[in-house]
Amino acid sequence: MLGNLFRPRLTEFDLEVFAEFVPADHFLRKALLVIPWESFEEKLEAFYCPDQGRPPELPVLMLKLEYLRYHYRLSDREVILRAKTDLAFRHFLQVNHRHPLPDPSSLCRFRGRLGEQGFREVFDLVVGAARQNGLVKDRLRIKDATHVIADIHIPTTLALVAQTRDKLLDAAEPFEPLMVEGERVNLGLLRESTRGQNDQTRLASRVANLQEILAWVDELPPPEDAETSGPWQKLRRQCELAHKILGDQEPNARDKTRSTVDPDARRSRHGAFFDGYMLDILVDADSSIITQINVLPGNGDEAADALELVRREEAAHGNDIEALSIDGIGYNGPVLRALEDPDGLAIDTTVPPKAKPDSETFGPEKFVDDPATGGVVCPAGKVSCSQNRDRKGHATTHRFAHADCVACPLRSDCMKMQSKTSGRTSNKNDYEVEYRRVHEKAATEAYAQVRAEHPKVECKLGEIMNCHSGRRARYRGSGKVFIQELMACTATNVKRIVKLSLRPKWPRCAEIEANTRRLRNLQAIGNMTLAYSNQPLQIAPNR
Repeated sequence: MLGNLFRPRLTEFDLEVFAEFVPADHFLRKALLVIPWESFEEKLEAFYCPDQGRPPELPVLMLKLEYLRYHYRLSDREVILRAKTDLAFRHFLQVNHRHPLPDPSSLCRFRGRLGEQGFREVFDLVVGAARQNGLVKDRLRIKDATHVIADIHIPTTLALVAQTRDKLLDAAEPFEPLMVEGERVNLGLLRESTRGQNDQTRLASRVANLQEILAWVDELPPPEDAETSGPWQKLRRQCELAHKILGDQEPNARDKTRSTVDPDARRSRHGAFFDGYMLDILVDADSSIITQINVLPGNGDEAADALELVRREEAAHGNDIEALSIDGIGYNGPVLRALEDPDGLAIDTTVPPKAKPDSETFGPEKFVDDPATGGVVCPAGKVSCSQNRDRKGHATTHRFAHADCVACPLRSDCMKMQSKTSGRTSNKNDYEVEYRRVHEKAATEAYAQVRAEHPKVECKLGEIMNCHSGRRARYRGSGKVFIQELMACTATNVKRIVKLSLRPKWPRCAEIEANTRRLRNLQAIGNMTLAYSNQPLQIAPNR
């Protein structure tokens, strides 16, 4: 515990000023009332050293400043400047008029001190506070993702290789300065020898030069303090990046690095092509509170991330999610099996099915497995002659001999397009049971009700992107972008918790409903009486 922290106290003068100039319905008054900020102190203090260095700024104060940054879309310097003059900010921070605010650079160090783990715990604490107030239920979670644009400029391949080489030489200089100086002399000769040549030739020469540099850098002996040496760890990271970029030059390379400035960013498509990351979230359908988030590379496996999000939430809060709704990306056999496994997560999953093409031919369910040959038996009793696994390893393609299909009496019903050289093929998916369950569920009323709630997550993503600067990355690197999105989602959650916690409550709602029901019963009796009498019956409402 950091018992020696200076904790500012509000004076009578401060209380009078806040009462006079900060409106009673100001949002920050409500956020201070609803969220138990002071209870976060124990968690935050765990990231500080209790017996070394000067006493730090109050951790809860630093966290509140971070929250204000994302709620009002401010920079480090802007939030400190505004907190000096904005009485609502000072009331929310609970600092008196004489207390000096920290330097803007302290916020940067605070983020580095907490890291991903610390901000994840803060996010979970806010969601936990909502659970304690009964706002978050476990009936249904809705999952969706959107793109985050990285803070990078995409260089040409030639420039990317050159930047990689320069960063590698800078990192290697503390360990082999003479070799680095010689390589820089060689670079001048390389530029002169390739001047005026086409880009492909220049790229090939620079790739060969980078390979030569890597050959001797990889053989450098590690220092005695290699595990704790910052320069050595930096050199190792640059070597890994250089090997990765060299591998990206292969013709069929996938998952290519886009920039040396942010090596974690990837190119993908979300409506249009983008370079960056994906923000993936879970939203409680009953309260519209974000219960868990993750940041993936732009080309990350969004379907498989559903498992990670569910496991993280259940591990953080000890709850048991009953149902999950995913968009079309969730039509994934391995993910569906893992989610619905009775011995595993056991979550009722709702996914839009993929449309099956209209066909008059026999479907895969008509072909029965033959354990003796490893093939399948068609409706006419013929056994497939060969089988091949698909690239993903989720299905097997079974082929029948052309001679068997030519003489088959069911050929017209089996093959929609009859070939003169090949027989029928049938794809048997390992996850056919899961896919069939998805199609059967899509025809039920429960499916329609769940899908009607799915737009809630899209509205929440729009709020994060448009109101809390979630669309463009402020930082570089997946870890730092994850912290940014955690705080953006925390700011979004606080707004929702304030709205749900302080909405008007009507203690006499049950009594009003009972009186309304009694009035309707009396009106029904009056309508029956009118059938035997021409006199109108007037009933005064029960007050």
